[in-house]
Amino acid sequence: MEIVKIIMTILGGMGALLIGMRMMSENLTRLAHSRLKSLLGKTATNRFACVGMGAAVTVIAQNSGFTTVMVVGLVNAGIMSLFQATAMIMGANIGTTLAAWIIALGSSTGSELSFTIFFLAFAAIGAFMTIFAKHDNFKTRRNALAGCGVLGGARPARAGARDFGEGPAESTAVYSFFSGLDTPFAPIIFLLVGIFITALVQSSTAVNTIVITMAAAGLFSGMGGNALFFIIIGSNIGTCVTALLSSMGANANAKRAALIHFMFNLFGAVIFMIIMLSWRGFAETIIVPAFPSNPEFQITLFHTLFNVICTALFLPFVNGFVKLADHLVRDKKGASVEKKELVIELDERLLRSPSVALGHIYQETGRMFSYAMDTLTSSFEAFVGKDVSVKELVQAHNAELGKANRKMVEYLVKLSASALVMEEERTVSNLHYVLNDIVRIGELADNVTKYTDHYVDDGLIFSDDFIDATQNMYDNLKSLYVVSLATYLYRDHARLAEVDKLEDEIDTQKREIVAKHISRLNEGKCQPENSGVFINLVGNLERAADHITFIAHSIDKEKDNENIMRGNRHENYHK
Repeated sequence: MEIVKIIMTILGGMGALLIGMRMMSENLTRLAHSRLKSLLGKTATNRFACVGMGAAVTVIAQNSGFTTVMVVGLVNAGIMSLFQATAMIMGANIGTTLAAWIIALGSSTGSELSFTIFFLAFAAIGAFMTIFAKHDNFKTRRNALAGCGVLGGARPARAGARDFGEGPAESTAVYSFFSGLDTPFAPIIFLLVGIFITALVQSSTAVNTIVITMAAAGLFSGMGGNALFFIIIGSNIGTCVTALLSSMGANANAKRAALIHFMFNLFGAVIFMIIMLSWRGFAETIIVPAFPSNPEFQITLFHTLFNVICTALFLPFVNGFVKLADHLVRDKKGASVEKKELVIELDERLLRSPSVALGHIYQETGRMFSYAMDTLTSSFEAFVGKDVSVKELVQAHNAELGKANRKMVEYLVKLSASALVMEEERTVSNLHYVLNDIVRIGELADNVTKYTDHYVDDGLIFSDDFIDATQNMYDNLKSLYVVSLATYLYRDHARLAEVDKLEDEIDTQKREIVAKHISRLNEGKCQPENSGVFINLVGNLERAADHITFIAHSIDKEKDNENIMRGNRHENYHK
């Protein structure tokens, strides 16, 4: 029973520790969502700046897997270049060492009392905040503190491991097992163990945590030389599995980014293996003197040195990594650079960071917006040229918009399932309206093709004045689109006044065109049968201007009642 109690103590402590790491990572990511978005979205071409961004994002998120998966997603979305991705991945490897130092401090014998109290204080504050947590950000801070506090699980896990070795005779077999592994093949065995376990749990932090905790308990005290450090090297290779899996089904550039991550860690592992197998006294000469009585600090120091040295060695060769990846992962032959169909690429990897995912959605909806406007332009130009053949093209484009809209809605639903803050929830709600506006522009284009059919089939005659007036109105509509698209994509609130001014001009033009038409009817200068097409055409152009304006104004942080009002306006349009 004593053995069972000790094993349960170890497993419970490790479980609490890993849960604490997850809680802290997820909630720190949520607290810093805008900063993460800003850092990941920057387009610095300086390799040192990219390394710094990669390290900063990983420190904030406390998860290198988060950073590498986000980088693969951003490359897949075309937001980041391979050069930037390579440097940021190197930085992520440096940033992840902070988590190991936190665990080492929590496991250290010398600092056990002070840091245990420190962690427990965080847990207590987080639990106390539960009583008052009402706002989303307040709840997130509470969970982050509680997660940090639960990191104290390292202490019972270490104590359980120590008791395991000092307990009944059966437990000493574990020590004998590890001592027996001190053979020439031990480094390779431990390397493979590190790769396998990390690939299985998809977290190098979890593996490093286990190694540090067990080392603090003296479980590996029978090991000699450098063998134990090969688990850490193996974990760096194993962590690449997450990015490699995330690149499946992505475009060639995303696969190259994942491959670069793998090559970076593999080449670094090979270099350190050669050094450590050739220099058996590496640990005793370089690592142990820094922390003679703290095996957990020794492991953490090695982990830090491995990542910093590899980055320093390979950073000058970023372009070389990119060229090698380009050579190994070729573009598909016959792939067309320009596609007629609307291709919307929604990367589910980005759902791990809602703020980054929302930036990605803005880009893709911007493409849909442009596609819908091109469709409207084609239909209007066909009306002016009496070309009824464009009808099929417009219908095909609307079918593409419909498919893209369904994909977008599904993606937004998945995003809504995440723990969004209020601002993100409001943005998701507004994006549903944006999608509706885009689809409505396509539908209005279809309406224009019907007016073209009447124009041609019924032999209607329109004056040059009317054609010129509608052309001027459409020119203003295109100007409104250009300003609105820039406003939407770059969240440029300063340009909203220009958007409103252009929309007012279009409204005025519509009223003037209709008033002149009625005047000509009264004077007998215009055919009465023209009225249906005439008024509906300019009315549809004016409604298109409204939808374009709605898209620009979606960047505002609207209140719920304003959303309801806007929704009612959409319903009225459909009626």
